[in-house]
Amino acid sequence: MTMNKAPMPPNPLLAGLLQENRIALDMRVAGKAALLADLARRASADTGLPEADVRAALTARETLGSTGFGAGIAVPHARIEGLAAPFAVLARLARPIPFDAIDGLPIDLVFLLLSPAAADGGHLAVLAAISRRLRDRIVARELRAARTAADALGVILGEV
Repeated sequence: MTMNKAPMPPNPLLAGLLQENRIALDMRVAGKAALLADLARRASADTGLPEADVRAALTARETLGSTGFGAGIAVPHARIEGLAAPFAVLARLARPIPFDAIDGLPIDLVFLLLSPAAADGGHLAVLAAISRRLRDRIVARELRAARTAADALGVILGEV
């Protein structure tokens, strides 16, 4: 696979946020609730936060409105008490799932963002950077074609 350089320059807010071991390619989940539970489990394992608290925060955020912003992409996010620094997971689903996205289409690319509870401006800035990056059609296409977590990380960071 040849990776084309994405036209958008790397964003310093994303550098260091995501790591290779937090990228899941071809994740299999049955639906939205199972996806949020899996993401909560992964976040809990890496952060030490109680899985139930992470899942509850993600579920509560989804009740305010879906974080599926269209074109097959969702960015579930929440602010979490006890989290010291922003935390992210990137997942590409093996099969798209319904997610109540704004365009009604199922999603297959997911970027989880958890931020410390007090990180008002920082949370929004990182969320905006992630959203801009994923809305780039070339970036989305390259994430869908990535063969390895390293490839996907390079796409997100604008290094390939």
